[in-house]
Amino acid sequence: MNVFKKIFATLVMTMMAAATQAQAPANFMLDVDGFDDGADIPVRFTQAAEGAAPGGGTSPALSWVNVPEGTQSFVVNMVDLDFAPNRGTKTQVHWVVWNIPGDASGLAEGQPAGDQLPNGASQISATGRVYRGPGAPATRPKHHYLFEVYALATSIDVTASDDPIATRDAVMAAMEGHVLAKSVYMGRFHRPQ
Repeated sequence: MNVFKKIFATLVMTMMAAATQAQAPANFMLDVDGFDDGADIPVRFTQAAEGAAPGGGTSPALSWVNVPEGTQSFVVNMVDLDFAPNRGTKTQVHWVVWNIPGDASGLAEGQPAGDQLPNGASQISATGRVYRGPGAPATRPKHHYLFEVYALATSIDVTASDDPIATRDAVMAAMEGHVLAKSVYMGRFHRPQ
């Protein structure tokens, strides 16, 4: 009889573990089209691309899956982790996009310049109200560019100022206590020699 109890207990535990795994929510995941996580960023998404305006470039397509229940908006933050503007401790603001609608599943490639994107989201970078592609010099090691996406339980009330670092700080402060999930994606780049 002991053998049957052990088999039954093992069977019940296996079924409970399977049910728990089936109920666990999948991870919120960001994908950046055109390169693998941790790989080199193609020139077409950088300031070195043919025809790119100084401090410009073409934004890559971003997509995310497994959005947490209750998401009201998203924030995208792209930074150069290897550059300290104004000799300070902050990172370079390459692109901050906030109040992306909660039903969005990403941003298409080539987002336009302007205070607001077609989906109503606001944007800023060190270049202005536009995506600022990677632009690390060829004479230095490749910089690490981090793309972050946050799922928020609210939309946030932030107006862009002329200071991109202050605006990003205001966006991050407004997000505090409202982040349901976060996902990151890394790319590396320096200008071709």
